[in-house]
Amino acid sequence: MIETGKYADVKGIKTHYHEDGQGEPLLLIHGSGPGVSAWANWRLVFPLLSQHFHLYAPDVVGFGYTERPKDIQYSVNVWVEHMINFVETMNLEKVSIIGNSMGGALALHIANRRPDLVKKLILMGSAGIEFPITEELDAVWGYTPSIENMKKIIGIMSNDPSMGENDNLVKMRYEASIQEGFQESYSAMFPPPRQKHVNALALTEEQLRAIEIPVLLIHGREDRVIPLDKTSWKLSQIVPDAQLHVFPNCGHWVQIEKTEFFAGQVIEFLNK
Repeated sequence: MIETGKYADVKGIKTHYHEDGQGEPLLLIHGSGPGVSAWANWRLVFPLLSQHFHLYAPDVVGFGYTERPKDIQYSVNVWVEHMINFVETMNLEKVSIIGNSMGGALALHIANRRPDLVKKLILMGSAGIEFPITEELDAVWGYTPSIENMKKIIGIMSNDPSMGENDNLVKMRYEASIQEGFQESYSAMFPPPRQKHVNALALTEEQLRAIEIPVLLIHGREDRVIPLDKTSWKLSQIVPDAQLHVFPNCGHWVQIEKTEFFAGQVIEFLNK
């Protein structure tokens, strides 16, 4: 998987995405950190999962290399509709979805809005239920570009503090965050007070109880950005067919911190 993928016209939005593998379709929706893209989020698991599934990993509108339409007002509805339109543009009749963080919330919204499109959900460190915003998530959404700030963000995301000293990772994410238009759109998405953005991503308990498809919740026990006990644990009590797997010694980046174990969980769940 390389940083530059393919492009598709998705209801008038030039959408950048990565595609690989064969078999049943699997949509991967990234999170909302600064400098994020499908490639940054999924580059390590793509080689593992593409051996089993036909992967599609788009840059959600406003992120990565997807077009940023002028005058667009970013919102949960805009992101959800963009992903639904992407699935339909790719002619995917029934797709399983992995959603990371904000991407998990979008996956839940898709399942709520268009259950006919979704086979199974895997939600990793997912939003999608109301919880008090953490200082760490507030810092992630309030990021302003600098090497030092990116080091702090990466240190927040991982349970391993040394990851913030990984110069290659810091450089990659920092340089992504300062590309033309990237920070402008990012800062427009999550202005303070940021609790309202957590709430906007949330579904009601009634909506969550109505999701009848199998759901695998995956969470790092030490996640400080989106805490396990405030989110995935509660979702596991509400969503009817949900199971929860908790990784110890792991922060918000399960797919990066526990890559092979994470991929194994996904493969086992989807092949049941």
